[in-house]
Amino acid sequence: MSATEGRGGKGRFDVGFTLLLPLLLAAQPVATDSYLPALPAIAGELGSASTSLTLFVLAFGFAQLLCGPLADRFGRRPVLLAGLGCYAIAAFGGAFAGSVAVLAGWRTLQGFSMAAILVCARAAVRDLYPAHEGPHVMARGLTGLGVVGLMAPLLGAWLVQGAGWRWVMVAMALYAVVLFALCWRSFGETRRPWGEGESSAPRGSTRAVFASRAFRAWASVAAATYGGLFCFLLLSPMVYIGYLGWSPAWYGWIPAGGSLVYIFSTTMCRSLLRRFGPMRTVRLGAVLSITGAVIQALGCWLMPHSAVPLLAGHAVYCLGHGIHQPCGQAGAVGDLPHLAGRAVSWSGFGMMMVAFCVGQVAALFVDTSFSYGAWPMVVPMLMAGTVLLAIAFLWLPRLAQPASPSSPQKDSTP
Repeated sequence: MSATEGRGGKGRFDVGFTLLLPLLLAAQPVATDSYLPALPAIAGELGSASTSLTLFVLAFGFAQLLCGPLADRFGRRPVLLAGLGCYAIAAFGGAFAGSVAVLAGWRTLQGFSMAAILVCARAAVRDLYPAHEGPHVMARGLTGLGVVGLMAPLLGAWLVQGAGWRWVMVAMALYAVVLFALCWRSFGETRRPWGEGESSAPRGSTRAVFASRAFRAWASVAAATYGGLFCFLLLSPMVYIGYLGWSPAWYGWIPAGGSLVYIFSTTMCRSLLRRFGPMRTVRLGAVLSITGAVIQALGCWLMPHSAVPLLAGHAVYCLGHGIHQPCGQAGAVGDLPHLAGRAVSWSGFGMMMVAFCVGQVAALFVDTSFSYGAWPMVVPMLMAGTVLLAIAFLWLPRLAQPASPSSPQKDSTP
């Protein structure tokens, strides 16, 4: 199915939505993973780098609350194109930043822009496909995201070493320009037209989103699994480089290996969904998530100075993460086709806020002497695995039960 069908037919150079989706979702690792190798160089030249990354993440989280209603009101296509355009402008601006404040400003705009891109891409999945196909489509898209997530830090490191950190920003801008051209030509409007006399979503739309039992459950799946992974991404450099004494070059292979496992897992997820359905698939993912976290915890307890259990546990957790993300993201909007933009925005906001808050609390327990070893990284993953088990085995089965008479709408699983 092509997004161009919404504009009345295909052109000679149209690109199918199945190709556009992973490219749009990959705007996130392009903006983050390729940027990470540049942080030391940015800090050396401008004096600080963490501020620009923190503001980027916060802008991305909060902007989703604005972009969802905008996409529902004005359509996916104009909001998406505006996001891609601003993404390119912000990246070009950041390439010429002469101070930390200017760079942070451009990165904040880029975070807002990325929110528009991802919200529209995820909402379009629900526009174009029925609810039961959503997890399959998202799994394919997230497989492509994993491929870019594998390549982005390697390309970023190569650019920093060979040309300087500013060329990383230029590469981001070029990516957005190419994607803008593809979407201008091939991405038609996917939002369903409002009924006669309507020009926007009905009042109480946000209340309707949170009234959906399916939204609450599946959005919680996505937020829990991402919260655990984010704590690993945030704290693993300090654990492996600072605590275990790895070199930065050796550490770089850890996120690359995680991306390979994630690619395999999202591919496996499609087969599991066809064979077992979403409920049993997510249960398997929850078992993998808690198993990976337990392996890491046992390593912290019995082998506190060994990286082997940490690496093995991370790989197993990534297997579960690759199952939970497509199911959680698609399931959150499966019951709300008429409010897909708002549902996607609130789901994405929840993911980012859970990750940010848990990550900041966990970081408080990391000191220069590493008094707690790897526990600050592992405990949030244990908590995430426990929550995922509870959701998969206790909460999701209740969605199959009839809603109470006072419920404003009927719920369903993806």
